[in-house]
Amino acid sequence: MDKTGYVSVIGRPNVGKSTLLNRILGEKISIISDKPQTTRDKIQLIHSDEDSQIIFLDTPGMQNPRNKLGEHMLNASKGSVEEADVVLYLVDTSDFIGSRERDIINFLEGVKVPVILVINKIDTINKEKILEIIDLFKDFEMIREIVPISASKGDNVDLLINTIKKYLPEGPRYYPDDQITDKSERFIVEEIIREKALLNLMDEVPHGINVVLESMKESKDKKTINIQATIYSEKESHKGIIIGKGGSMIKKIRVDAVRELEKFLQSNVNLELWIKIEKNWREKDSKVKYFGY
Repeated sequence: MDKTGYVSVIGRPNVGKSTLLNRILGEKISIISDKPQTTRDKIQLIHSDEDSQIIFLDTPGMQNPRNKLGEHMLNASKGSVEEADVVLYLVDTSDFIGSRERDIINFLEGVKVPVILVINKIDTINKEKILEIIDLFKDFEMIREIVPISASKGDNVDLLINTIKKYLPEGPRYYPDDQITDKSERFIVEEIIREKALLNLMDEVPHGINVVLESMKESKDKKTINIQATIYSEKESHKGIIIGKGGSMIKKIRVDAVRELEKFLQSNVNLELWIKIEKNWREKDSKVKYFGY
């Protein structure tokens, strides 16, 4: 009988959750940037091998909510733990436990399933520092295992998979072996465009943007996929930043997005981007729900 189960992946923003899961899958599904709020919703990512199927729940970074979107993100992270058979708790190479980390630890102390602590980014520190970080966390009773890894380099990722399997129940597979996410193609296209906006825009802009796919149609000759999408911004003052001087920024976002969309869709892509203002949408419960969160 196979080992099958759900694994919630939680941690502060930017500790490498999405990088780890993309590494495990061997494909990029979760978007990545160095800005908080990159992952906004729970995403199921499915890893199947010869004796197991692990359904990872990639979640937003856990932080104190400042608006309705933040509340949704925190609820998505905490809710994923309720569904899980195992929790992966990711930390980075910080040599102290700060207030955000303490909040997560306090939350995990009430969790009934096994918790595996994953120390990421070990390629950036020496072995003595790794031992110091292990020492910080080793006395927390809910932590069953501690696995140091480098998600970006792939170090110890196979060890982590085998450690997870130890705690999974036996059972049938929930998904076909070739399925790697529960999210639609439409969702991934929107996320790719949003990622390119996150990577190119100034720090104050990305938190307030969202991307909605308006249409995606194959051309008559079936050689090109025509995509139309809208970038929503919270503030009128950000519109000019997103467009850029002479349209340079929106062009850069479009070119970067097309490059990755063509890899993902295995087709030529023609992408049109529009910009609309939806003032303070993250503060409005109705708009957060309208955008699918």
